[in-house]
Amino acid sequence: MKALVVFDSVAGNTRKIAEAIASGIAGGTKAVSVGSAEAKDLGRVSLLIVGSPTYGGRPTEAMQNFMASVESSARDLSIAAFDTRLRMKFVRLFGFAADKIADRFRQIGSTVEEKPTGFIVTGRTGPLAEGELERASAWGQELSKKHTQGR
Repeated sequence: MKALVVFDSVAGNTRKIAEAIASGIAGGTKAVSVGSAEAKDLGRVSLLIVGSPTYGGRPTEAMQNFMASVESSARDLSIAAFDTRLRMKFVRLFGFAADKIADRFRQIGSTVEEKPTGFIVTGRTGPLAEGELERASAWGQELSKKHTQGR
């Protein structure tokens, strides 16, 4: 299995989560910033893992632009989505980036492998809540296992 983790990060927390997810996947999976990722990169992978911080209930503008730019290349890919988010009740009213990422890829015909997952930050700029990096690495391992078994 070849996987790629594409992320956007504003305060560095989502980058840390993306790197932890990539480290949990065997085979030298890389975490690549959304600004460095291109549609041609998707031709080499069978699992695309996409993550963004949640801002106003949505992924960042850079992530939204990336998703629009790769629509035709991602139709037949398996996708997993994650975000970083606050745990406050009012945030739930707007929704989370991972859900919107998964919905967008479903609409274009991608297969969403796993329920969208959120990783907790303790404040708008972080830091990550205790244990989230370990949870991200374990999630990467689980994605890898499920994706490999499903093929």
